[in-house]
Amino acid sequence: ALFHDVLIVCGVFSWLGYFYNVEIDSLFAVSLLTIAGYSVNNTVVVFDRIREKSILESQLSFKYQIDKAVSSTLTRTLYTSFTTLLPLICILIWGGSTLYWFSFSLIIGVITGSWSSIALAPSLLSITSNK
Repeated sequence: ALFHDVLIVCGVFSWLGYFYNVEIDSLFAVSLLTIAGYSVNNTVVVFDRIREKSILESQLSFKYQIDKAVSSTLTRTLYTSFTTLLPLICILIWGGSTLYWFSFSLIIGVITGSWSSIALAPSLLSITSNK
């Protein structure tokens, strides 16, 4: 899921570079590291809730435990993403030309990171688990 988030942002910027001559600078590397940290944090929260549900509700199937854990962390993840997007959008609008592509990449990363921690990582866990 972490590789997915960074790959999506790199793919978007490769298309932007191809069509609109957007250059990659050191702020882009910083944004990739920030996106990776954000994605790991969200995924750890979801997986910790999965661990709690697997201990408390061991009579349920593992896929149902994952579903209940994701459902219980869904609002937290969406609220966190929304409150992160608000200042990023403000930086995008009023931050000037220096911070424009930095905030744009972070916006893409927060959106894909939230999606991957809600949908992609738990799905991969249920597919690859032996339970």
